[in-house]
Amino acid sequence: MRVKITISYDGSFFEGFQIQKRTAKTVAGKLYSAFLSLNINSKIEASGRTDAKVHALNQVISLDIPSFWSDFDKLKTFLNRKLLPHIYVKKIERVKDGFHPRYDAKSRVYRYIISKKEPCVFLTSYVTFVNYDAKLLKDAAPLFEGRHDFEYFKKSGSDTKNFVREIYKAFFYEYKNFGIFYFEANGFLRSQVRMMVDFLLKISQKKLNRDDLLKQLSKKEILSTSLAPPNGLYLAKVKY
Repeated sequence: MRVKITISYDGSFFEGFQIQKRTAKTVAGKLYSAFLSLNINSKIEASGRTDAKVHALNQVISLDIPSFWSDFDKLKTFLNRKLLPHIYVKKIERVKDGFHPRYDAKSRVYRYIISKKEPCVFLTSYVTFVNYDAKLLKDAAPLFEGRHDFEYFKKSGSDTKNFVREIYKAFFYEYKNFGIFYFEANGFLRSQVRMMVDFLLKISQKKLNRDDLLKQLSKKEILSTSLAPPNGLYLAKVKY
């Protein structure tokens, strides 16, 4: 039977989601190990691949499981015994055969968290500490909204040939001691969110401006390709 599983994980412990030859410390590697120990041996599909040190609040995976695991509460308990403290299974649901967490998704939401406060050693793996101008960020972030060719806002090395994505919402807000970027789109290119955040932070620091962003967004000129650190990025939600 096909199941959809929603998980959260602390990306600071992993070198990314997908399995890699050079390291065993991946989210998928840990998941496969846990499933195999419960006599579940099938391919895991994910809604997307997060980079090293990037977190997830609601990553979605799916796979086929044997009928003897029809008690999802029991399966959830057994999995969390093996996955905690760095991965947590939040929900297990039965879905139709053929469900794919990536191709069936309608949109994905990412949040990026920053703080201008003095760095705290207990938060440095989860927040990027940087000085910023909230007014400039609130003004510039919505410029990313709409349907664009984001070829100049992606990391090289991707096999993707189509760079057009539609961003439904892009904004910046403050909550308590944190500044939060919110991006919702039908999809994102490799490291796109981190590159967008880095560009916005440069606008905040007056190293770049709104016109520079529009130039790069319209593919007239490449002005910045550096990435914001991964530790502040969260895959917040996948909508179906």
